[in-house]
Amino acid sequence: MKRLVTADTFRLAEVFTISRGSRTEARVLTCHLDDGTHKGWGECVPYARYDETLDSVTAEITGLPDSFSRQDLYDLLPAGAARNAVDCALWDLECKRAGKRAWDLAGLAAPTPEITAYTLSLAEPEQMRASAAKHAHRPLLKIKLGTEDDMKRLEAVRAGAPKSNIIVDANEGWSAEVYSELAPHLVRLGVQLVEQPMPAGADDMLGEIARPLPVCADESCHDRSSLAGLKGKYDVVNIKLDKTGGLTEALALREAALADGYKVMVGCMVGSSLAMAPAQIVAQGAMVTDLDGPLLLAEDRDHALKFDEAGVHAPEAALWG
Repeated sequence: MKRLVTADTFRLAEVFTISRGSRTEARVLTCHLDDGTHKGWGECVPYARYDETLDSVTAEITGLPDSFSRQDLYDLLPAGAARNAVDCALWDLECKRAGKRAWDLAGLAAPTPEITAYTLSLAEPEQMRASAAKHAHRPLLKIKLGTEDDMKRLEAVRAGAPKSNIIVDANEGWSAEVYSELAPHLVRLGVQLVEQPMPAGADDMLGEIARPLPVCADESCHDRSSLAGLKGKYDVVNIKLDKTGGLTEALALREAALADGYKVMVGCMVGSSLAMAPAQIVAQGAMVTDLDGPLLLAEDRDHALKFDEAGVHAPEAALWG
């Protein structure tokens, strides 16, 4: 089976800023598999937070043996971006070989559209108010926080989009004291969920303080092995394929999390429709779907995912799966 890894760049529609920095483009890796008759592909976004780079993830993928299955990947690669790209490429290849869609191979019902969050870039409060007003027609807005003036920014967004539901992502930027101080205000402003308020590995206090609104584990939850450490601290888990290491583990994590009593959020890195396509399957029935990556791009893949008032739709076979 031939294997090729390409680095692809997609321009963003506007500068995108979170507490860790700003960017003007999305840089992704695409894994192409070719068995001589059929081709499959998958996309990943290496994440510096987990010591991943374009070069390191490329080396992981190119270092794989010539022949392997999706189950073999669990032993060959750790959970992360490299395994995600290869796993999703294998799913796509299997679909091409079988002439079936990915959800059919997984034994799932055909996916329906899911309302997705739209992320507002971090900026000064008045800029965020203007951005919120521009996107006030969207049913769910996501705000990246974790810096000074968080409340000013949140108040500004609520003023700009009074009818939209809001979720916030603190990106590990708060302490237990800061979260406890802000939580009543989050409730007052109608925030529905807060992601990762405290740093992963330093979040035990979440099990000892009041949680007046649902708290979602992002950096604290990668795959099924993470679940045991979340007990009593989190109410929701954010499933991202670049963390789980692909669709195979993402589906297994969703099943295990729901069985353990967690609600599910399905998120993404800033990537193209190719990266969101398998995640849209995982997002079926999720408490929160956050697959807005393509909406932040100025350009996308051919046969891009469809987004409309019903949400993000299942991928066309011409794109993936």
